[in-house]
Amino acid sequence: MGLWYPKDTGFELTAFLDSDHAGCLDSRKSTSGGIQFLGGDKLVSWSSKKQDCTSMSSTEAEYVSLSACCAQVLSMRTQLTDYGFHFDKIPMYCDSKAAIAISCNPVQHSCTKHIDVLYHFIKKKVEKGIVELFFVETEYQLANLFTKALPVERFQYLVRRLGMRCLTPAELEALVNESA
Repeated sequence: MGLWYPKDTGFELTAFLDSDHAGCLDSRKSTSGGIQFLGGDKLVSWSSKKQDCTSMSSTEAEYVSLSACCAQVLSMRTQLTDYGFHFDKIPMYCDSKAAIAISCNPVQHSCTKHIDVLYHFIKKKVEKGIVELFFVETEYQLANLFTKALPVERFQYLVRRLGMRCLTPAELEALVNESA
């Protein structure tokens, strides 16, 4: 498996994120998954991590995942800004309308009071226009690959969508020579 980045890769930053809910049978903690692209479709960063907290709902697990992915996006934005690139509203794609609604609402409601303040920073980033949240149907959620077991066909489809492919040594050498 390998990733290929052509010379004309742009620098638009995009992120997809997902979570399962209480997927760990021992701790009942959820798993966050996130992927970040440059140039729209060039995978540059990915993660799959058990959440530090135990979420009471799938919405809360997705909200925690939004926060983790936002932190990664902000880190990448800082580094790329140091290289002279500028970013307006960075799109982040989530398959939970409820988690997006919580993130876009600056008011703290009783149903979210129990969530650790650590995760609420995403509200400020949305409010300031640094990131913009979009709903994506679960069928098109690329980060599903990092949060749960999938049927073989679905797994292979997502691997292809991430831009990964198996290369023979001869194909790899041809690609290297082509880009030189």
